[in-house]
Amino acid sequence: MQQTANPEITSSESIFAGVNPPALTRNWRDVAQDYIALTKPRIIVLLLITTAGAMWIASAGEVDLLLMFVTVLGGAIAAASANTINCFYDRDIDAKMERTSWRPLPSGRIHPRDALVFAIALAIISFSLLTVYANLLAACLAMSGIATYVGVYTIWLKRSSTQNIVIGGAAGAIPPLVGWAAVTGELSWSAWVLFAIIFVWTPPHFWALALMIRDEYAKVGVPMLPVVKGVEVTANQILLYTLLMVPVSLLLVYPCNAMGVVYGVSAIILGGAFIYKAMQLLKEPSDRNVARSVFKYSILYLALLCVAMGVDSIPIAHISSQQVIALLQSTSIHVRA
Repeated sequence: MQQTANPEITSSESIFAGVNPPALTRNWRDVAQDYIALTKPRIIVLLLITTAGAMWIASAGEVDLLLMFVTVLGGAIAAASANTINCFYDRDIDAKMERTSWRPLPSGRIHPRDALVFAIALAIISFSLLTVYANLLAACLAMSGIATYVGVYTIWLKRSSTQNIVIGGAAGAIPPLVGWAAVTGELSWSAWVLFAIIFVWTPPHFWALALMIRDEYAKVGVPMLPVVKGVEVTANQILLYTLLMVPVSLLLVYPCNAMGVVYGVSAIILGGAFIYKAMQLLKEPSDRNVARSVFKYSILYLALLCVAMGVDSIPIAHISSQQVIALLQSTSIHVRA
């Protein structure tokens, strides 16, 4: 969409004001790429893995593939809507940060009004898809994810509290609830444990990123924890949440009995590696390379944990904690005899 150039956004200008694209001809591929960039697709992929993992567990490895496809698609579109609104609201600070200044809104390649219309259209499409092909609960949960990410994190907490990631992280923990609800039509304790895993995982994941780019957050006045409290406090908090994450992840094994030995062993190994990474960061909290290592591993951790869930859900690979206890008791009896 071609517009004439406007000056940089100021607080006194209209909510739709922004830097508009220069008057030049752009082909449809470039425009499409810019709209895709608004949705932050790399972030969405990780959310979809947790949605699919929840569906796989809820169905005991026998999920309907069409239902999974539609639910994952609907969840992706909902996340795309939330991310686009985030880009719309944060375009003023994005323009000042080197990491985000290239985005379509601060660079002026897309008009703010067009981005907002795009986001609303995505939300409507997501709600419709999930309502028709999954159920109303899944659709409403997806909309609550948008509301939480936009209202609680982006508008309320991001620019006002060091706890923005902790509380606002609830938005990123909603996708597994959507997946579970799509399969079962309800939310069990196992679904809420999945929510808790993502909720506890979010702070060390994003605080590691915040340590890497803390100077940019300080430049635009966003009160991320390392900016306000310092790198040592942030590293301590990352370790604390990482230590908490391991027992939370094991709740799926006991008392929920939703996962078995394969998942349990995987959760312990993956969690142990995460704790090791966090302890390294605690020793060198100012080292951006160490923070980057923690950030990258956090992504790998969540992906592999979901893979372990999927493998454990296959009947031939599933060995429950109850079966292990029964086997140990039987072995003990034979030894005594």
